[in-house]
Amino acid sequence: MRRFERHAMGVDRGSVVLFSDFQHGGEMWTGTGAREMRRIVAFSEPFAEPPVVQVSLSMWDTDSRANQRADISADAVTAEGFALVFRTWGDSRVARVRADWLAIGTLAHDDDWQVD
Repeated sequence: MRRFERHAMGVDRGSVVLFSDFQHGGEMWTGTGAREMRRIVAFSEPFAEPPVVQVSLSMWDTDSRANQRADISADAVTAEGFALVFRTWGDSRVARVRADWLAIGTLAHDDDWQVD
């Protein structure tokens, strides 16, 4: 469990189209084996420390004639942003992916100060 000790909390959210590979014959649509797409996401303003980030698929367009395999996650989370990562493998053919994300964490407050 993550405990937030401060009173100033922030929630940021967004939606990202990671790729649309069927339009131009991209790797997720035409490739085989392990494939990965990363997209850097910046928060609308920095958190005081790295927040908790939840990601989910909000649109997933695949070829019905192949196995449907997907792994989506948030990686390298900092106070300023994170990497949204989508992976597939084998014979999966993924045409398009859109992902939604939600970040919850502490915000800097006027009463916060640091002693050097």
